[in-house]
Amino acid sequence: MRKLSAILIALCFALAFQVGSAFADSKMDETIKPLLGIDYKYGGSTKSGFDCSGFTQYVFKQLGINLNRASRDQAKQGQKVSRDNLRPGDLVFFNTNGKGISHVGIYVGDGKMVHSPSSGKSVSFVSIYDKYYASRYVTARRIMDTDTYQELATEPSDAEDAAAAGASDEAAE
Repeated sequence: MRKLSAILIALCFALAFQVGSAFADSKMDETIKPLLGIDYKYGGSTKSGFDCSGFTQYVFKQLGINLNRASRDQAKQGQKVSRDNLRPGDLVFFNTNGKGISHVGIYVGDGKMVHSPSSGKSVSFVSIYDKYYASRYVTARRIMDTDTYQELATEPSDAEDAAAAGASDEAAE
């Protein structure tokens, strides 16, 4: 059953990043990919388990960007952006407990976010227009300026660059 779950997560990842995501094969994509399927852990901020803000903080730290720890504090960083103007890499915030901002995810394009949802679940993709999240949406913040966005969320990762270079070297021989 665990093997089937891993296969389904990999398939969902491939579809989410190949259909509609502006950063397929980007540095952000390569940072998120190995984290899919990691279980939710209250207060977690490592690969042994993530809560929502621990997940976003971890991903951005790997990309050289510091985020505050709590979702309500992350919602004060960067620039406010409307839901209609989201781009991959923006943080999206939700009120899931009736007490203000209590959940965060990373927008990946095509109306989807990647997040660490709740106890008993794992890092995964979901539509921000899903009935549950759409009714709890609060705001979004743009953490990356345009240059950083271009570098991290649209350019191929170093692994992709190396693979492309290797292919062109082989073609030259």
